[in-house]
Amino acid sequence: MSEHQQMPAFSKRNLLWVGAGIGALFALFLGMYAATNDGVRPGTTVSGVAIGGMSTDRAVGVLEEGLGTALNRKIEISAGDQFFQVRPRAAGITLDAAATVEQATARGFNPFSVVTDLIGSRDIEPIILIDQDLLSQSVDSIADAVSVKPIEPKLSVTQKKISLTQGSDGLEVDRVELGTQIIAAVPEPRSMIEAPLKVTPPRVSAADAISAETLAKQAVANPVNVVVEDVKAVIDPKTIAQALSFTIQGNQLSPELDGALLHASIANKLKRAETPGRDASFVIDNGKPVVVPSVVGKGVSDAELATSVLGILSAPGSDRSVSVALGTRDPEMTTLEAQQLGINEKLSSFTQDFIYAPYRVTNIGQSAEYVNNTILMPGEMFSMNDTISERTVENGYTVGTIIGPGGVFEDALGGGVSAATTAVWTAAFFAGMERTDTRAHSLYISRYQPGLEATVAWGIFDMKFTNKLSRAVLIKTKMTNSSMKVTFWGTKEYDSIEAEFGERVNLKEPKKIIQRNKKCRSQSGIEGFTITVDRVFIKDGQEVEREPMTTVYNAGPNVVCKKKKKEPKPEVLEPSGVEFGNDTPSPAEGESVSAANTPEKPEN
Repeated sequence: MSEHQQMPAFSKRNLLWVGAGIGALFALFLGMYAATNDGVRPGTTVSGVAIGGMSTDRAVGVLEEGLGTALNRKIEISAGDQFFQVRPRAAGITLDAAATVEQATARGFNPFSVVTDLIGSRDIEPIILIDQDLLSQSVDSIADAVSVKPIEPKLSVTQKKISLTQGSDGLEVDRVELGTQIIAAVPEPRSMIEAPLKVTPPRVSAADAISAETLAKQAVANPVNVVVEDVKAVIDPKTIAQALSFTIQGNQLSPELDGALLHASIANKLKRAETPGRDASFVIDNGKPVVVPSVVGKGVSDAELATSVLGILSAPGSDRSVSVALGTRDPEMTTLEAQQLGINEKLSSFTQDFIYAPYRVTNIGQSAEYVNNTILMPGEMFSMNDTISERTVENGYTVGTIIGPGGVFEDALGGGVSAATTAVWTAAFFAGMERTDTRAHSLYISRYQPGLEATVAWGIFDMKFTNKLSRAVLIKTKMTNSSMKVTFWGTKEYDSIEAEFGERVNLKEPKKIIQRNKKCRSQSGIEGFTITVDRVFIKDGQEVEREPMTTVYNAGPNVVCKKKKKEPKPEVLEPSGVEFGNDTPSPAEGESVSAANTPEKPEN
């Protein structure tokens, strides 16, 4: 057989061997591929936790139990001189075990990768999930505890003293960087994190504060002459000091002047040049509130006066003058503003009677005058003490009977104003005002409705309520020699507001006190008790709200007056802290009592 004829037989045999070899290799590859595709690749670890060769479900469980627990160990953080601990899971940092295992089960047909997967090993990074809201909360809790706001300089001004208090630096945590540090610390070997801190200086520098202080000294050094047409007036340094204040504008302590105060100080001088205006007000006509229109005045504007004077405060010498033109003086409340308040119907009315006495008429009447025509805007709070002012002769009050320490009657300025306080609060109760701070007399006084009365004591406690209605209210008062009537006007939001009185419970018998002094006033005992009054709101014929108010009245002592013995012996009195009774004079004669928790404070 020729060479040419033998070649095909040789090629077929070789091809059979090659084919068989390829088939064997392919079979081997398929076996290796199948071996490496059954669950997690052999030799796989995640941060040192071995999961190679495990099923997917088992690998996820092993990671969650092992690595997940380890990653949730507390991270320690130092911030200045404070130390904190944070659990990664509480900070929103968690291990995604399923996604991590999925990395170790991904497959391909690359023979080299298949062989490597079968005989090699590898460590993969865990996949971490971040809940930014939880992380921010953890960071904020640390930053809020550590951070200190810078203190801005303060400048106070009186004619006698200019007082500058320089500011100081603050300290702030870099919240973004701290969050990054916490995330980075989770998978790493643990070490304490030092929170990044930065100093935050005040907006106003020390040099700028000193410049403002210099201006203040110049401002109160000399008077300012004001010229309005042919009228001349002088604003003295004391008034300038009272009107001058400094506030932070940008990075400066900027001066401001109270134009109304400046104008008031020279108002008498300006009468020849000015025509006064008038604020809008209310009168009651045929049982309805009617707006009395406002009137625009002619004169020096408060704002223009303040601006003009402010412009020469740094001028040297005593001859500091400004010329101010006449313009309009707008009313504080215009006709339109008054009409838009919603004051158009009666909300409530209450009359408090009292026994006639000249001092009562004076003191209760003065209180009524202060309260009359008060307009309370929505959300605004009413303070009895602030409204009726301190009980002094200058403020229109006289001496009357009050209950002093230990429930003993005595004379003091302002006796009687508790009757006015009770009248205002009871009317406010039925008008739907929100009770902010009210205090009943510590002993029950029979002329008042139990649980619906109130008292005040200057500098000790107050009677306050807030207008929770959506429109403004107007408070009107009316006096006689034996009563004070208070009426609230506005826009009704309820059909009615009613009071339901509960039973008197926890009755307390009065104790007997013997006094041997010339100032002794005998008093019969007063029974103490507890009572709850429910305020019931009715709307569209249905009860929509019920507010219980509980009052505890102490028992008042029976005070017996006896003549002082020539040789007095030691006398054991009844327990101290009791207050007073109501016979001679009766509680109707006394005007105030001390509060239960402040028995040694006079009250009027």
